[in-house]
Amino acid sequence: MDTKRFAVPVMAVVVVLATLFVITSPVPATADPQTAIQDLDRAYVQIAEKVSPAVVRVSSTRTVPVASDQGLEPFLRQFPFFPFGEESPKQFQKHPNSVQVSMGSGFIVAPDGLIMTNNHVVKDMKDIKVTLPGKRDYKAKLIGADPESDIALIKIDAKNLPTVTWGDSSKLLVGEIVVAVGNPFGLSGTVTKGIVSARGRTNVGIIGYEDFIQTDAPINPGNSGGPLVNIRGDVIGINTAIATQSGGYMGVGFAIPSNSAKLVMDELLKSGKVQRGLLGVNIQDLNEALGKSFGRTDTNGALVSKVVPGSPAEKAGIKTGDIILDYNGQPVTGASQLKNLVGQTKPGSTAKLKIWRNKQENDINVPIAERTAKAMESGTSAPATSSELGITVEKVPPEMASNMQLKEGVGLVIKELNPNDPGAAMGLRQGDVILEVDGQVISSIPEFNKQVAVAKKNGVIRLMVQRGSATIFLAESF
Repeated sequence: MDTKRFAVPVMAVVVVLATLFVITSPVPATADPQTAIQDLDRAYVQIAEKVSPAVVRVSSTRTVPVASDQGLEPFLRQFPFFPFGEESPKQFQKHPNSVQVSMGSGFIVAPDGLIMTNNHVVKDMKDIKVTLPGKRDYKAKLIGADPESDIALIKIDAKNLPTVTWGDSSKLLVGEIVVAVGNPFGLSGTVTKGIVSARGRTNVGIIGYEDFIQTDAPINPGNSGGPLVNIRGDVIGINTAIATQSGGYMGVGFAIPSNSAKLVMDELLKSGKVQRGLLGVNIQDLNEALGKSFGRTDTNGALVSKVVPGSPAEKAGIKTGDIILDYNGQPVTGASQLKNLVGQTKPGSTAKLKIWRNKQENDINVPIAERTAKAMESGTSAPATSSELGITVEKVPPEMASNMQLKEGVGLVIKELNPNDPGAAMGLRQGDVILEVDGQVISSIPEFNKQVAVAKKNGVIRLMVQRGSATIFLAESF
């Protein structure tokens, strides 16, 4: 036998077998399992020791009319999402003396006593009190607040306080371990752990600008405004809301990313308000059928459903039916993401958009205006939710108003409603147009919210609604 003929194949087999041996050989244990557990245990202890000294309890009061019932505020009737800084039965009840008590969390961001918390913890409150670890109480004053991001800054008269360390929320990955620190149910200094369940959660319906971190770290009423930190103890989020059917922890919590919170903080400290950009379009997400109808092979981008007359978008040439694919070099995945990107743009600057029109990509430069109350009234705002009725309303689109023979600018159309809330109970339906509240003609969302608040105070509400070609009245007691 000619052994030379088999020399190469034999060597090849030897190499393969050697490789398989290396791959399949068991990896020897290099660490004692008990040691690994102890290391993990020490890591959690170090996180708690680093963060807890800078986490505070925030409590505040306001005077309210005595209610006929002594139950909870409507937060618990909002399903499934709600802020949770002030909803626990023990901490947020209407007392006979008409004093409402709210309790949440906050964390120190500057040694001179500057504290970040949620806006809903201190909204419309007076006599804000901050309790530091060690039960030291201070009276706090409100420095600035931004309801649309649910961020507020308060300050106490103190010096040389421990502060948190900021982390970069843009680098956060799904699956990372996170720790929440706060005061659930008034239990100060509570530390719980979980993971990042998801990033970029939008359309939750809590605040105007949403880009939430979702976590399963146990958080409950009273955690609002407290920090969510990574394994290095750096703040990567501000605990803000939970999804629940019970009013307590059910494994789904939401935190505002730290990078967004820092931007809001800097704006509040600089000018006392947050300036947001305005494009001047109504936008919606694409589904597969819509995308295909416009010649797209995916559902990325934001579809322009309306261009507001006189807006920057109209002046720049954006048209209804355009699909915005890219904003300042960043791919657009959906309507909520684009809204956040525009909101973060400095008014007065110019944004470069890549759009899809007539099955072709085009570049358009758009000067960004400032999003103001007047601009919102002109129809550029997102749908607004009435927490009292559990419905989401928006201005009646011109085409719909024409089809229903409505006066221009009159009425609000119901886009969504919660089947468990008063709006559904009184008989409202999606697509109904609310024309009047207690005899007052409704032409704007702020006017609607004002009239609903008056009706709640009176204990009963009557709506005149147009449903198709019929006009009906509906009423409900609060």
